[in-house]
Amino acid sequence: MSELARISGSIGFLGAGNMASALVRGVVAQGLPGAQIALSDVVQERSAALAREVGGRAVSTVELVSECSVVFIAVKPGSVHGLLAEVSAHAHDRLWISIAAGITTQTLEDGLGSGARVVRAMPNTPALVGAGATGIARGRFTSADDVAAAEALFRAVGTVEVVPERLLDAVTGLSGSGPAFVFLAIEALADAGVHAGLPRDVALRLAAQTVRGSGQMVLATGKHPAELKDAVTSPGGTTIAGVRELEAAGFRAALIEAVLAASARASELAGGQ
Repeated sequence: MSELARISGSIGFLGAGNMASALVRGVVAQGLPGAQIALSDVVQERSAALAREVGGRAVSTVELVSECSVVFIAVKPGSVHGLLAEVSAHAHDRLWISIAAGITTQTLEDGLGSGARVVRAMPNTPALVGAGATGIARGRFTSADDVAAAEALFRAVGTVEVVPERLLDAVTGLSGSGPAFVFLAIEALADAGVHAGLPRDVALRLAAQTVRGSGQMVLATGKHPAELKDAVTSPGGTTIAGVRELEAAGFRAALIEAVLAASARASELAGGQ
C-alpha cells in the first residue's frame, strides 16, 4: 500500500505553478485519488486545467482552506503575507506545507495563528521529472505524523531529508541551486565531447547519462564517491590525466564555493523577508 494512504481528507494547493503541478502529478501517479486534490491559483485557468488533468477540483482560496486537511502554500514568497491574512480565519487544525522560498516557519505560524502546524520545504526542479531532492523542516507545533505525511507527499517526486530549519539555507545552496551547477557540468562535458569530434546530440546524451548513472551508483552502492572514483582511475591511464587537470583548475574548490555562496544568499534573502 502506498505511503500516501496515511493521508486522510483532501489535499489543497494554493498555487498551481511548475513545482505545485509536479507535486500534484507525482502524488496522483503514486496512487492518491485525484478526487482528493483541490487547487486554487490567481490564474484560474491554470488551476482549472490541472484539475481537469488529474481529476481534481478547482476552487476558491477560502473554499480550499475550509475543505482540506493538508494545504500547500505554493505561491511566490512576495505573495505569502497577503495569503496568510486571507486564510488565517480558516487555519485551525490543518497541516500547512510551504514551498515558498525563504519564508520561515515562525512567519507562517505568526500569520496563520497560534498553534498552526507547519512544515517548511525546499524541493528542487528535478521534482518535475520525479527525481527531486527535498529538504523539510518542522515547525513548533507539528507532530511526528505530520512530518511523516509531508515526507510521503514529497517522496512521490523524489527523495526527502528532514533537517533542522537552520540548515534549510544549506539545503537551498546544495540541492536547490545544485541542479544549475550540474547542468553547467553537463554542458561542459558535452562541449568537450564535441571538441573531441562527437556529434552534438550524441555528446549531450552521453554527458547527461554519465552524470545520471554516476549519481545512481553513489546512491545504490552506498560507497564514498572517492572510492568509486578510484575504481575508474587506473595507474597512468586516461582518467587520472583528466583528474589532474580538474585538480589544477580548482574544480572541487569551485563547487564548494558555489554551494556556500548560494547558501549565504539564501540566508540573506530569508533575513530580508
